Amino acid sequence: MIPVLKQRARRCTIEGNVPAETIAEMQEAGFFRVLQPRRWGGYEMHPNVFFEIQKALAEGCMSTGWVYGVIGCHPFELALFDDRAQAEVWGDDPAMLVSSTYQPVGKVEVVEGGFRLSGRWGFSSGSKHCGWILLGSLIFGESGPPEMRTFLLPRSDYEIIDGTWDVFGLQGTGSLDIVVDNAFIPEYRTHKASDGFACTNPGQDVNTGPLYSLPWAQVFIRSVSTAAFGGARAAVNAAVQIMLDRVSSNTGKASKADPLLHAAIARAHAQIIEMERTLAATFDDLMETAGRGEPIPMEKRVLYAYNSSNVVRRLADLVDEMLPLLGGRAIYMSSPIVQPWLDLCAARAHVANDPGNRTSDLVGSLTGEPPAFTFL
Repeated sequence: MIPVLKQRARRCTIEGNVPAETIAEMQEAGFFRVLQPRRWGGYEMHPNVFFEIQKALAEGCMSTGWVYGVIGCHPFELALFDDRAQAEVWGDDPAMLVSSTYQPVGKVEVVEGGFRLSGRWGFSSGSKHCGWILLGSLIFGESGPPEMRTFLLPRSDYEIIDGTWDVFGLQGTGSLDIVVDNAFIPEYRTHKASDGFACTNPGQDVNTGPLYSLPWAQVFIRSVSTAAFGGARAAVNAAVQIMLDRVSSNTGKASKADPLLHAAIARAHAQIIEMERTLAATFDDLMETAGRGEPIPMEKRVLYAYNSSNVVRRLADLVDEMLPLLGGRAIYMSSPIVQPWLDLCAARAHVANDPGNRTSDLVGSLTGEPPAFTFL
C-alpha cells in the first residue's frame, strides 16, 4: 500500500481526511482486527504487529498512519469494557470502527443507571469513518479528586463539526470537533481510567488473553508516536533522493559530496532504527511479562512511557536538521520531504508526545516515589 498511499497523500491533505477507499482497503486487509479479540472476529496479535503496520502506512502517508494508529488501537480499549458494550458495537458488525477524543472537557451528570453527558471535544481523528466514539470526561463528586472516565457513544448521540481542522501538518487526519447534547450513557458503556491503570478492567472477564492484561495507556501512547517512524523514514528517503540529484546552482557543488548532509542523513537513519528497536523491545517485554501472568513493574511502565514520549520530538529534530542542507528547492510544497516534516512537527503537539509530562515520574521512580501521572 505504500506506493498507493504516496499517490493519494496530496489528496488526503487537501481534503483533510483519509480517502474512503483507503479505509476500505485497510478493512479488507484486516488491519483493524489486529488488536480485536478473537471472540469478535479479531486476530488478537502481538502489539508489535500493529505498530509495524502503522509504520508502513505512515511511510506512504503519515496522516493515514496516524488515523490507523488511533482507530486501530480502539478495539483493544473496547475489549476492556463491559461485554454488553462490546456486543452493542460489534454484535451486528464486527468491522465497526470507533473514533475518540480523550480531552476531559465534557459536563457529566450522574443519573439513575448511568450518566448524562454534554460538551464539545476537539481532535477526533478519523471520526467521519466511524460509527461510535470514545469521549473522555471527569466525574466530580462531593469530596475527593475527580474520576476520569471514557464514555462510549453511538453515532446517533453526537455531531461531527466540519471545518474545525485547519492545521499545518497531519491535515489528512480529519481530527474534527465533536458535540454532544445531553446524551444518556449507561454505566456499562464507560471505562474507568483507574481500571485501565490497575489492569482490573471488566472486559478481562471475557477477553482472557495476555494481550488484554496490558495497561491500556502503554498501547495508546505508542499509537500516537509510532506513525512518526514512517514519516521520518519517508523524509530520509526523500533526502537521499534529493541529495543524489542536486547540484547547487550557486556554488556548483553536488549535494552527494556534502559531508554535513551525509552526517545529518546518517544520524537520522541510525537513530530511527535505534528508537524502533527500543520500542519493539518494550512490547516484547510487556507481552512476555503478561504471558507469565505477572504485573508490569511500575518503574518499567514509567520508563516505557517516557521513551515513547520522546520519539516524535527526536524524529522531528532529525528531519529538521536535514532540510536546510537540501537547498531552496526542498522548501517547495512539491518537495517530497516537506509534508513528512510538517506532519512530524504537528505530531509533537499531542500531549502523549511531550516528554515534559513524564520526566518527574521517571526521576521519581529512581527515588522510590509513586507516579503522579497515572496514564501509564
